[in-house]
Amino acid sequence: MRMVMTTNRYTRVLIMLAGLGLAGCAAVGTEYAPPTTVLPTGWSNLDPVASSETPADLSLWWQGLNDPLLSQLVAEALQASPDLRSAQARLREARARSTVAAAARFPDVTASGSASRSRSSEETGSGDARNAFSAGFDASWEIDVFGGVRRSVEAAEADVETSVANLENAQVSLASEVALNYVEVRALQARLGIARANLASQSETLQLTDWRAQAGLVSSQDVEQARSNREQTRAQIPSLETSLAESEHRLDILLGRAPGALHARLAATGELPTVPDQIAVGIPADTLRQRPDVRAAERKLAAETARVGAAEAARYPSFTLSGSIGLEALTLGALGNSGAATSSLLAGITSPVFNAGRLRAQVEIQDAVREQAQVSYEQAILTALQEVENALVALARNRERVEALAIAAESARNAAELARQRYSTGLIDFQSVLDTERSVLSAEDCFASSRADGVLALIRLYKALGGGWSPQADIRPISKDAP
Repeated sequence: MRMVMTTNRYTRVLIMLAGLGLAGCAAVGTEYAPPTTVLPTGWSNLDPVASSETPADLSLWWQGLNDPLLSQLVAEALQASPDLRSAQARLREARARSTVAAAARFPDVTASGSASRSRSSEETGSGDARNAFSAGFDASWEIDVFGGVRRSVEAAEADVETSVANLENAQVSLASEVALNYVEVRALQARLGIARANLASQSETLQLTDWRAQAGLVSSQDVEQARSNREQTRAQIPSLETSLAESEHRLDILLGRAPGALHARLAATGELPTVPDQIAVGIPADTLRQRPDVRAAERKLAAETARVGAAEAARYPSFTLSGSIGLEALTLGALGNSGAATSSLLAGITSPVFNAGRLRAQVEIQDAVREQAQVSYEQAILTALQEVENALVALARNRERVEALAIAAESARNAAELARQRYSTGLIDFQSVLDTERSVLSAEDCFASSRADGVLALIRLYKALGGGWSPQADIRPISKDAP
């Protein structure tokens, strides 16, 4: 009963002192507020391709490209990507660190118990054996008078929000990288098809010149020129095949697979997605709200601002309370007696007196770190605006280029067919045939590359707008070896 009364008394004392400490708590440092940013009211490169209307849900923008295989690959990457799993691990780490920081608000309580037996010397004492038993609780607590712990908790919570935004940004980057590499694969397959078709056509031209040379209508010079032209086209195919394999391997790694794992699924040549006639991009303020990297930079600034306060609080006195309650007796059964209760309560204060300016320098260091975070935040905003503007320009100019190259490729094919017909009847020399065949290969290859560039610009625009993540998404990593 006595121990219970003692426990209650010291509990009341601790609560009273804690209340007094918290009542006088005034966290040092600056209260954080998000910086005010002046943004342009619209995009400078809007044209008929893009509109300032608020875009629809961008979390699954790749599904709008109407390519089932691409959608499957992005979904698999979001489940198994090594980069995404690493970002998830960093988020878990940040949450655990936040728990550690928050634990400093509360007392540390430990339980202890001991039993001992000792015998004194017969020469210096009675030589009797003596037992001792004890059990109790110890508690210690540093009262957060100047808000150092509070600022540390604020910083840790902001770090968690930074990690969440970084995870979302990893999703944005991953979805766009998968789509970019997939489009490159399809573009290289198309270019390989063009090169092989031109190789077949030039082989027919070589056969034609060989027949005419055997008939004595042309010299063997035409035959050698035709063979040289064909072999130059043949030489382009291995280079394209190498680039295709490299693009496939990049896709493999993005999905956490061994190189070559996706080759069978990508072997069938697919059509390039079509760029829509108009895309809603919203206004700059919409983009900054959507971009997780901008939000991560802002939360990083909030964390570093809070740490300035934590560094400042270290320059002020610290107050601690410690106490213990327990039982001590010479026999185990006597621990339950009322006279076995023990208790203690200690209040302490420590204050820095001389540290050669170390604590002041720590505050200055942290303030410089905060300033760096603010500059990074401002830079993140400018980078986001730049990426959208660049993507808008690329998308608009690419459409003009594709239209011109489509006409050029069609005209080159017609010119080559006419040249072969006229050469077969002896109306023109072989040099005209060579020139038109080279023009066909060049025009068709440029047309295919330009079409791919348009889709790549569209993907980069979706990435620049912050598309590819959703706050409702529940992404769980799966095994690396999953099919």
